[in-house]
Amino acid sequence: MLLLIYATLLGIFLKTGYALQIQCYQCEEVKNDECSTAEFIVNCTVNVQDMCQKEVLVKEDGIFYRKSCASSGACLISSSGYQQFCTGRINSVCISCCNTPLCNGPRKKNRPVPSAATSSFSSLLFLLVSLTLVSLSLT
Repeated sequence: MLLLIYATLLGIFLKTGYALQIQCYQCEEVKNDECSTAEFIVNCTVNVQDMCQKEVLVKEDGIFYRKSCASSGACLISSSGYQQFCTGRINSVCISCCNTPLCNGPRKKNRPVPSAATSSFSSLLFLLVSLTLVSLSLT
């Protein structure tokens, strides 16, 4: 009986369209990636547009961005078709596809990798705390 209830709820959930909707940034030829703010967020068409697409166009007067929702098939075909034109030079066009919410926005800043000195210090501190705890438990 419990299985029947779960199956019914899952069916209702999937039928109402909550399952496969993604949000992406959407803009047309905006300079300097200025369309990665809340006003440019759109809900993509449920079960049709399942990816976000980002085009980077390098022109003589700067770098321009196009962002949109896309179907996986169309996005993957266009990104592979333009691969030869993705040089980073003038008249270059790079197209990328992704499938997580707002993934066609600005790049996330990478956290710095801890240096060897920091790692060694952390390991030494852990060792000292562990030895202290062990010695306290023995007394």
